[in-house]
Amino acid sequence: MRWGTYFAVLAAVLSVGLALGVSMPLVSLRLESWGYGGFAIGVMAAMPAIGVLFGASLASRLAAYFGTPGLMRLCLWGGALSIGLLALLPSYPVWLVLRLLIGMVLTIVFILGESWINQLVVEAWRGRLVALYGSSYALSQLAGPLVLGFLGSEDDFGFWAGAGLLLLAPLLLIGRSGAPTTEACSVTLGDLVWFCRNLPVIAWAIALFAAFEAMILTLLPVYCLQQGFGTEMALFMVSTVVIGDALLQLPIGALADRMSRRTLFSGCALVLLISSLMIPLLLHTSLIWPLWVLFGASAGGLFTLSLILIGERYRDDALVRANAHVAQLWGIGCLIGPLVAGAGSQWISGHALPLLMAAGAFGLVLLARRPNAFEVKMVA
Repeated sequence: MRWGTYFAVLAAVLSVGLALGVSMPLVSLRLESWGYGGFAIGVMAAMPAIGVLFGASLASRLAAYFGTPGLMRLCLWGGALSIGLLALLPSYPVWLVLRLLIGMVLTIVFILGESWINQLVVEAWRGRLVALYGSSYALSQLAGPLVLGFLGSEDDFGFWAGAGLLLLAPLLLIGRSGAPTTEACSVTLGDLVWFCRNLPVIAWAIALFAAFEAMILTLLPVYCLQQGFGTEMALFMVSTVVIGDALLQLPIGALADRMSRRTLFSGCALVLLISSLMIPLLLHTSLIWPLWVLFGASAGGLFTLSLILIGERYRDDALVRANAHVAQLWGIGCLIGPLVAGAGSQWISGHALPLLMAAGAFGLVLLARRPNAFEVKMVA
């Protein structure tokens, strides 16, 4: 196995997480200081998710033309340029376009990076090494706001720090080998439907985790405030969920190399269902803290195991296209999840967020119990 290449690709992808974690909160803070309301800020926040769908459709075709390492370098530099222009062109309409471009080009980096890592790793270590990728990326995103707090939000240092990271990251990929080869074809929504019909349990899990991550970052603080907690405690609860997601992926990955991955997947779905249902009951007790950890770990485990199960099936172009479908499902989950949970919280129940996650986990438990739920090996 090419360990140097693995860690180079891992570092390149982690630079994206840190760059986004540093620069993207600064966008919202800057818009708020300009007097924009919640809806305008929400529209801005949704633009990268739309860019995800565009990037996913183009990844395979562009990788066939430029090669996987070459396209990753170009997209990292494109992301650096886009983030730098956020500092140079402080305009709401321009920022909408730049956020769309950032979502598009960095989605391609994720698709190719995840494919490259899954192609490189040996089967005996797949669980641990894919989990290391997922855990490290979550921690890099968590570290971003901390770095921004150190740099300060009054100036543009956050933008320049993010751009600088993405300028340097491509240098790590020079001379690296073992990347998947691709064919020049687009990945359409029709292809996504085919993927979902062939592997519905994995497709459901990816969309559910995308919705989970979007809701945790945007709606969980509001949920905690509505339940009577102060701002500091609400943010601490969010951090506990994220830390549970990040730190427990490595043990889950290690278990994935030692036991049935299908059984472990079903177990994570069941833990997510139970923990989601228990949140309203234990919210104002000390037991909520270990419950937040299990809540985050089980949701993150579903995504990590989905990547592992995809990686054990596919190679080269099929692997890149499968990860493009992961990105498409991610974009859809990030768009739909917060909208449904927000509407439910306003018009149905104050506990709509955990109940929505419970409903999603229940559907996943049922799908995982189907005969041969994980056995289809072809995508369009």
